[in-house]
This record gives sequence, C-alpha cells and structure tokens, in this order.
Amino acid sequence: MVFHDPEGMERLRKATPARIGTGRAGTRPTTREQLQLRLDHAAAVDSVYGSVSSTLLDELELFAVDSEVTDKELYLKRPDLGRQLPESSIRLLRERCIQAPQVQIVVSDGLSADAIESNLRDIYPALLDSLAVQGLTAGTPFFVRKARVGCMNAIGDILEPEVIVMLIGERPGLITSRSMSAYLGYRPRSGMTDSQRMVLSNIHQGGTPPVEAGAHLGSLIARMLELRMSGVSLEL
Repeated sequence: MVFHDPEGMERLRKATPARIGTGRAGTRPTTREQLQLRLDHAAAVDSVYGSVSSTLLDELELFAVDSEVTDKELYLKRPDLGRQLPESSIRLLRERCIQAPQVQIVVSDGLSADAIESNLRDIYPALLDSLAVQGLTAGTPFFVRKARVGCMNAIGDILEPEVIVMLIGERPGLITSRSMSAYLGYRPRSGMTDSQRMVLSNIHQGGTPPVEAGAHLGSLIARMLELRMSGVSLEL
C-alpha cells in the first residue's frame, strides 16, 4: 500500500496501538492481518472464560470467596448477581477478615482472568509498599470469583472499611486482553453509585505499568482519607 504521507503515517502508527495502515489485498485485509485479528479475538475470549490460578492466589496469600454467580455464562447475563455475595461468602469474610480496616484490598477476575495473572504480582506488592509509605494499614486481602465492581458495596456493608480498592480484570479488546483497573471507594455501602467511586484504568504493560499504578494508588487513597470522600467530588 502506498501512502501519500508515509512519514505522517509512521508517526501515527507509533502513537497508537490501534490497527491503522495495515494494508489490504484487494478489498480485504491481508492474510497476516486477518490471522492476527483472529488470534487477538481468541485471546480475548479465553480471558473472559478463563480463571485465575490457585497458584497465584496461594503465592500472594489471598483466600477466595464467590459472588452469587455460579458460572461465566450467568456472569455475562446477570451483572446484578456479580454485585452480591452468598451467605457462605459473607460468613467466611466475617470469620477471616479484620473488621473495620483502614484500607481493604479486594481482587477479582472480573471480565479478564488474564489481566490478574499478568499484573497482580507487580501491582499488589507495589500497592502494599505505597500504603506503608503513606502510613496506612491494610485489612485482610482476598479474592472474589466472578465479581462486578458494585460488589464493593456488599463488602463495605460486611467489613465496614474506610476505603476499598478493588483490582479487577477489565473487558478485553482486540488490542490487549490484559488490562486491569483499580476501583476505589470511600466508605462504600449499599447505594454507592459509580459517580462516588474512583478508577485507575488501563493498567498493563502497554498502558499504565502495574508497579507505577500500585505506587500511585497509595497517594490517591491517602487523599481520599484526608478529604473523606471519593468520586467526582474529590479534587486531586
């Protein structure tokens, strides 16, 4: 393919991971590009339907509980169930977790198990170090299978933390299946809305590096505690 401005096209390619200027064979994508597209789509599907390994959870000393979702198909069709916890999970959290911690760390596979597998080993210790630097203490961390972000509210009702930070796999796309987000809420309880939460998104090696994200989260949490708020009302 011949470009009228090859230098401009090259600058554009370097500025974004999007598929631009990939060429074509007649009216169709090239074979190479079509195969790459199918490979990336398969990786996205695998990430949605995958699971986080028990090896990783054991390594980071995270015990696991379930949301109200029983399988991935139900998770995709009933987001509301991913925001709720069954009685068995509620009982386990009350038995094993510190009540009313300053900061509660929660991890979930969400829509991308691959995001957790790829980033958690880097972001989690960086987050703990950042909290320590800020003079903040964390409660008992744990993992929730098939949770939605709104599960923060249910956890807040049970453990009553000052701040929750949820590290969760985001919906994969054709650029990456490894993007994680960190959602934060000040005193989350039933009824907390999205506008009352903070989010640091696009955490992966091609976006915000996980170590950098973990370091930043500590200062963000400290600000939330200082002003006793989170969401659109918080001035950073």
